[in-house]
Amino acid sequence: MSYVLMSHELITFFAILSAYLLGAVPFGLFFTKLFSGIDVRTIGSKNIGATNVLRAAGKKAAFLTLLADILKGYLPVIIVHLLFRNDVTTALAGVAAILGHNFPVYLRFRGGKGVATSFGTVLAVSPWIGLVCLLAWGTAAFIWRYSSLSALVAFACYPALTYLAATADSKPYEALSLFIFGMIYYRPREIIKRLLAGTEPKIGEK
Repeated sequence: MSYVLMSHELITFFAILSAYLLGAVPFGLFFTKLFSGIDVRTIGSKNIGATNVLRAAGKKAAFLTLLADILKGYLPVIIVHLLFRNDVTTALAGVAAILGHNFPVYLRFRGGKGVATSFGTVLAVSPWIGLVCLLAWGTAAFIWRYSSLSALVAFACYPALTYLAATADSKPYEALSLFIFGMIYYRPREIIKRLLAGTEPKIGEK
């Protein structure tokens, strides 16, 4: 009995570790080097996310980065959910994927802000809430053309929507929504300063 329990715990640990390792893959760095030969960490905001890839290497590289970053949040979470059918394990896989993107072992723990990967995770655990957040991001981006501001707006909606739709069994996802909110707002001070000063780069701006 204890052996079976230990095996299950090991499998769970490796599943969550795999979510982290997939989340840590720096697709933005890879696609920017592939399409332009440039290290995206030397351009613009020095971020490995799709917005900075757009500045460094153009639309194709940015689209592929965005898609890959969303999938590395979505796929591990949905796979863990299907394999384990356990909400706590599913939520932990989402946490691991986002931590992987933000603090990637492959880049000495210096990664991105986790916006696209967080969207992928939200879409996996709650598709409708994910789509509402995506709509909020798109609306804010259309109006103001600031990716960072759009992310702050979208993920301010996420915990509120999660708690409004809460059921007795949704505690792990409520905790996940607070974690994601915290990670998105973890480094906003400099962004807010740049927004107020008018120096924050707009979407597509070189």
